[in-house]
Order: sequence, then C-alpha cells, then structure tokens
Amino acid sequence: MLEREVTGSRWVVVAATMASLLMLLSGSGYRILAARLAAPVTTTPIALEDLERFPSQIGGWTGQDVPLDEAVVRATDTDAHISRRFSRSDSGASVYLYVACGVKARDLMPHRPEVCYAGNGWTLVNRRSTEIPLSDGSKLPCSLLRFSKGSLSTQEVMILDYYIVDGQYCADVSLLRSRAWRGSGTVQYVAQVEIVTTLAATPSADSAERLVCTFAAESALSITALFGHRQGDSEPNRPGGLPEGK
Repeated sequence: MLEREVTGSRWVVVAATMASLLMLLSGSGYRILAARLAAPVTTTPIALEDLERFPSQIGGWTGQDVPLDEAVVRATDTDAHISRRFSRSDSGASVYLYVACGVKARDLMPHRPEVCYAGNGWTLVNRRSTEIPLSDGSKLPCSLLRFSKGSLSTQEVMILDYYIVDGQYCADVSLLRSRAWRGSGTVQYVAQVEIVTTLAATPSADSAERLVCTFAAESALSITALFGHRQGDSEPNRPGGLPEGK
C-alpha cells in the first residue's frame, strides 16, 4: 500500500514538473515571438496607389467602393485597403470584398474573422478549409466561416478568408506566423482577403458558399497581381512558392 502511494506521488511530481516545463517553454516562445514581431520594419509600406490598379470589373462582376469609417480604418492597423461591393448583373447576387494590406506581421495577425466577428457578438457556426482551382492551374487554399448573430431575428454571413504573404497563398495565419519567427522584417507584404455575403441574400448556406468561392476564383489572380512589383514576390503555390506549414 505504501509502495503504491509513493509511486503515485512520484507520478504527480513528474506530471507537475512536465506541466511547469511546458508552461515555461510556452512563455519563452511567446516572448521570443513578441520580440521578433516588435522588431523595426524596414520594408516600404504599401501605398493606396498600389491598390488603385485593382479592376472594378471582374468577369461578370461590377464593383463599387464602400468607404470605411476612419476610426475603423485606424483600428485595422493596415497600410492600405480595398473595400468594395461586387454585384452580378445577370443574377443580382453580390459579395463584399475587403483586402487589408501591410508589411507588419504583428499588426495583421490579430485581425481575423474568428477574432473580430466573435468580438462583435457573432457566433461561429461552422468553419472548414478548402482549395479552389484557379485559371492558371494553381490552387487557392482558404477558410470558409459561417457566423450567426441574434436570436429572434437571426443574421447569418458566409466569409471566405485567405492570406497572401510575399506572393504565397495561405488559408490562415500559419505562414505569417512562421515568417514572424524569423523576424517581421522578412515579410515584404501581407494581404488578408475577406469575401463576405449574407445568407439572407442566397437560397441556402451551400449557395452562399458557392457564391464566395466563385468570386474568389475569379478575383484571386487580380489581387495577387497588385503586389507583383514588390521585392521578394514568388509565384503563388508553385515550386519555390509553396505555403509553409502545409
């Protein structure tokens, strides 16, 4: 009996020691990452003029700018952004496109749908990852998120979200985080892309998903082309340009 108690006590000590070690390592890792994210950035910020080449006509989609409140713009910590609603003349379907651009990894990493929408009272109903074929033969990895809000009068939105980090597509912040470990100065540019539609404007959640995926497929290459002149660009999802951590 005594032997069992001693053995049990040893396991408790071992478990506690391992837990403390993991906490120590996690804390050290967080501090290292935070220090690297806070390092000075020497890359030239993205100017609004860089984004003015983005077309207002994409296939059968016609876009119209949706100005954002200055307080919202400041809160996003972006160098420049695109805020535009695109509609189809044949069906009347529409999506909202938001592209947040910057060169500071630490500023763009916190602004994600699962963080910002949840912080504004939305509930994440479903999330999944997918890959969308593009016209140049590459694939666009992205996340699909469905949110709801309210009880008596429920609002629902479908969001397609992805990142472009130095010409490389990524469905989440994993690539951005891996670059940050090497120092935020190694990031030439980051673009976070959100394509949003309301479920009230579509027959079903599946229809909303197809809508945002269709627009993503038709607009991705035009978005990536905006940054082709920046040093360090590589072809999205091609040899030498594969997303890290995938």
